[in-house]
Amino acid sequence: MDDLIALARKIARAGTWFGGGLLVIAALIIGVEVVIRKAFSWSIGGADELSGFALAIGSAWSFAFALMDRAHVRIDSLYVVLPTRICAVLDVLGLAALTGFMALVTWFGFGVFTETYKHGSKTMSALSTPLVYPQALWVLGLVMFMAVALLLLARALTALVMGDSRGVQRLIGSRTVAQEIEEELQELARRGDRDPEAPA
Repeated sequence: MDDLIALARKIARAGTWFGGGLLVIAALIIGVEVVIRKAFSWSIGGADELSGFALAIGSAWSFAFALMDRAHVRIDSLYVVLPTRICAVLDVLGLAALTGFMALVTWFGFGVFTETYKHGSKTMSALSTPLVYPQALWVLGLVMFMAVALLLLARALTALVMGDSRGVQRLIGSRTVAQEIEEELQELARRGDRDPEAPA
């Protein structure tokens, strides 16, 4: 199962780069739109539509990596003072609740995609974009999140049953400030090793 999690992390990271690339392209299109509208009173049309697609697709493809990286915002005022075993149980319950909610989102998202496909719906803008393409990428991002969430939930439940509370926390628990600092230092050290001009 750990090998599957490692593979899922690689796919999720690639999805995040893909989503981020879409957002960068959308930002460039909006920038060009603003400049030519201001300078020439002309519009390329559809910039807001394309940026909306990019935001939806980029967000969906980033959910899985955010979950694996434990980057979702959590309120942990009481969490940090509770016993490790209780924290592990809360982590599993929290992930189960999140997975259940996202299962509904994915289900209804797939329903929207199915209706779009059946009716051949297009946007009402000048681009007249067939909605099936951006919606397919959006739903695939949601499906990827569900696959990762179910995989993590199964692994965390296994660790919890075996009494490995700290393993549960390392996998799906809220990151402490010390952990975040340590990860940032490791990332800086890794970048320093890559940079040939970094000071010795």
